[in-house]
Amino acid sequence: MLICLGLASSCDYGYVWGMTDFILNALDQSPVNSATNPALAVAETVALATHTDALGYRRFWLAEHHNTSAFAGAAPEILIGHIAAKTRHLRVGSGGVMLPHYSPMKVAEVFRMLDTLAPGRIDLGLGRAPGGDARTAAALQAGPKSWPPEVFPQQVEMLVQFLEDAAGLSGADGGFPDDHPYQGIHAQPMGDHVVPLFMLGSGGDGAYHAAQFGLPYVYAHFINPDNLATALHAYRTHFRPSRFLDAPRVMMAVSALAGETHEEAQYFAKPRNIWAAQMLQNRAGRLLSMTEAEAYRPSEEEAAMIDMIARRSLTGTAEAVLDQLDSFRQAHAIDEFFLLTLTPDVAARKNSYTLMSAAAGLTQRADAAE
Repeated sequence: MLICLGLASSCDYGYVWGMTDFILNALDQSPVNSATNPALAVAETVALATHTDALGYRRFWLAEHHNTSAFAGAAPEILIGHIAAKTRHLRVGSGGVMLPHYSPMKVAEVFRMLDTLAPGRIDLGLGRAPGGDARTAAALQAGPKSWPPEVFPQQVEMLVQFLEDAAGLSGADGGFPDDHPYQGIHAQPMGDHVVPLFMLGSGGDGAYHAAQFGLPYVYAHFINPDNLATALHAYRTHFRPSRFLDAPRVMMAVSALAGETHEEAQYFAKPRNIWAAQMLQNRAGRLLSMTEAEAYRPSEEEAAMIDMIARRSLTGTAEAVLDQLDSFRQAHAIDEFFLLTLTPDVAARKNSYTLMSAAAGLTQRADAAE
């Protein structure tokens, strides 16, 4: 039995691709720069979501970060509900919920409520990373110790069971076995739709977990660009068909910034590149403003690091960025892309998504679907 989770129309995963057949999504972290504040960063995220809603993007996902001055997105589940209420077309989701911090039943109830408020438009992306340092992870726990990493598969299994049970599935179709101690405990509000699950990762573990549960796999290329081929090979080799998917489905999140010209895109990407280099040196704070980035003078060693980051990111005209995405798609059979656009200039950030939508033909498709 295959449950259609809204991952593709009619559960059809066999696409014939062309340059205007891209499925593009947005991933946002609510970045805070030195000229703004967290409240304004969250408001900018909401404004970006409503902007992309009209541009033909399929999904808008919110990241989860804790105890960082760089990102204000600590509670994606709250932002999801707010953004879903302000948009019409986007599937809104988590990129992702860091499950080791939380009770599987509570996560199931939160996303059941979100799906009840925005039926068929909610995605649940799961991650195993802490989204912060060890002390912060400890502070997030209700008890004396967090779930250890080796328990993650059991957490995912329990979450799946709660979500299936809430959709009325039982027995061989899903939910809890008759002899399970949680049989009869339901994640409310119940309904007839299973909230779609996605597994996030930037290394091997996420790929194996996605394969084990037969879930779509979202590879965070912007975190680890070097492990893509290895992770996808592990995912596809070990994939087990499930009630969710009968074949592997791969999505990829990339750092991308498009401008009217190559030079413009490189200009607006400077704060991102400097911040990423500082993060690799364990000294990242808020994103620099454009003025600060222009005045920044890195050491020779840091300049080499910034140059390496710039070369690994997708930056240039929309057509050039789309060509790079197409190379990834053809080389690795990527089904969907998430674009993470990090710049303190709000207008440039929005314009990047606008340019990418036009280059990929998203707006025309959105208009035709109305």
